[in-house]
Amino acid sequence: MSRRSLTTALAPTALAFGLLVCLLGGQSAAADKDSKAGSHKADGQKTGEHAEKAQKAAHRKASIVEFTLKGDYPEGPQPAGLFSEIQPSLSKFVERMDEAAKDKAVDGVILRVAEAELERATVDELRAAVARIRKAGKPVYAELVEADSRAYLLAGACDCIYMAPGGTLMIPGVRAEMTYYKGLLDKLGIEFHILQMGKYKSAGEPFTRTEPSPASREEMTGIVDDLYQHLVATIAKDRKLDEAQVRKLIDEGIFTATEAKKAGLVDVVGYADDIRDLFRAKFQGEKVDFVSDYKKEKNDLDFSGIGGMMKLMELAFGGKTSEKSSAQRKIAVVYAVGVIVQGKSSSSLMGEDTVGSTTLIEALRKADKDPKVLAVVLRIDSPGGSAVASDLIWRQIDHMHKPVIASMANVAASGGYYIAAPARRIIAQPQTITGSIGVIGGKPVISKLLDKVGVSTEVISRGKNSGMLSMTSPFTTEERQAWLRVMEETYGQFVAKVAEGRKMPRSKVEELAQGRVYTGKMALDKGLIDGLGTLDDAVRAAKEAAGLKPDEKIELETLPEPKTFFEQLFDQDAATAHVRAALPELASALASAELIRRVFREPSLLLMPYRLDVK
Repeated sequence: MSRRSLTTALAPTALAFGLLVCLLGGQSAAADKDSKAGSHKADGQKTGEHAEKAQKAAHRKASIVEFTLKGDYPEGPQPAGLFSEIQPSLSKFVERMDEAAKDKAVDGVILRVAEAELERATVDELRAAVARIRKAGKPVYAELVEADSRAYLLAGACDCIYMAPGGTLMIPGVRAEMTYYKGLLDKLGIEFHILQMGKYKSAGEPFTRTEPSPASREEMTGIVDDLYQHLVATIAKDRKLDEAQVRKLIDEGIFTATEAKKAGLVDVVGYADDIRDLFRAKFQGEKVDFVSDYKKEKNDLDFSGIGGMMKLMELAFGGKTSEKSSAQRKIAVVYAVGVIVQGKSSSSLMGEDTVGSTTLIEALRKADKDPKVLAVVLRIDSPGGSAVASDLIWRQIDHMHKPVIASMANVAASGGYYIAAPARRIIAQPQTITGSIGVIGGKPVISKLLDKVGVSTEVISRGKNSGMLSMTSPFTTEERQAWLRVMEETYGQFVAKVAEGRKMPRSKVEELAQGRVYTGKMALDKGLIDGLGTLDDAVRAAKEAAGLKPDEKIELETLPEPKTFFEQLFDQDAATAHVRAALPELASALASAELIRRVFREPSLLLMPYRLDVK
């Protein structure tokens, strides 16, 4: 027999064994349910009454929900109208998963991870949602084709991991790459004059150095170590493997589906239809219905006639007014997503969101004045930005009459931590990047570049520090001293407000500050946050702070309100979506440059030292 024939002959046997592993060895709370169901069927063969029940059960339809994760799932409110399903928000997707957990008509879930671009905090939120489905007694089977570490961590939360035979699994560990531009800038004749408060506040280093400073290297090494340990510990717990064994597997890095199964990293190797066979076998004797559009909003796109015109207007202006009002008690979830700036929130052409102080303060005031809102959850996914804008937001939160719980997503650092400081409780996720209590300021100087291209500049000025903002001359001694004086005052306010909010001695905060960045787990150990958890945990904490019982029903109100169809249409350039898809690194760099240009107009910035992308 040829090798190919032998493989073909053995494949059904291996697949059957894999199915058996998932059916008998799964960790779902549904095992008890299956056991009871089997007992009833056995009894039904002995008595007529049980036989009748078994006959009815045979005609029952089992409902299996199929969730497909594809693309990214941003923090923030769900887009309104026609765009609601083009780019679903994380909260909307989790809401659908929670509906499946509560729905008695749903018997199980297939979680299909297909080309998903998942942030670390997104994985934690989705893992928690999977856990709630399993706690409800419903099995969850993960379907993978090509999986990186993040997709695999999500799959690990499920009862059974299925992978297509041609698929690959990549878990190469944790790697941080820091890019430095000084060499390029020197050739162009551009200099950055950067001032910083805190030895770890290294946001300007990429423009002033060719390698990290010792403090920056120490900081980044600590973060990588913590994220690596989190990866190892999570896989070991999910797959019931020894941590030393997991480290060896991570050192191998890449696996075919067959190799992954042999290593104990996946349970079943088979094609797309085989995972459905798992459920057909599990609900033997019942008709199994697979639902792929569970709780998806369906937009009626027939705009003909007067009725169609009314529907179009409703979509354009955000829906019917009656849909927005509610008599229920509410928890307001206020989103702060993006770089913090003065003015109104916006989205750039490259897709970078900004948190406008005016927009966020209006949302917080609306929640505070609404008698139906009992507490506020401030959901932060921001690396910081403008010191002035951060302070304005801080004051509004500090003066809120209703309890505020801060919930940190992927990043809540520098200004993102500043606005969390006055909250009654701060809840982050283990992989959240937070801290960075420090200040940075400075400016680029392009005089050498202008010389190279033959451009000359003549200056007529009055005032000793009139060139403070000029891009054609470096800081004078007096200008530098004036700038540092403002930054020192801003840094002192930052430290004092953290000390007040965290009820810590100022000397202790100064030890933890210095611009240093921490993971959520590290921040908990340092006392900078109160606990680890998801947005759902923060909502429970808000209910407790409002004097509600954990099981009391409330409505979640999302603020600021999502943009209408017309607002989205004119705020986004469709062509940039193709640029971001084809050249994500270029789009990200352009977006960063645009934000740097915008926020560096201010003398003091509360901005995280780097953009961290852990793969």
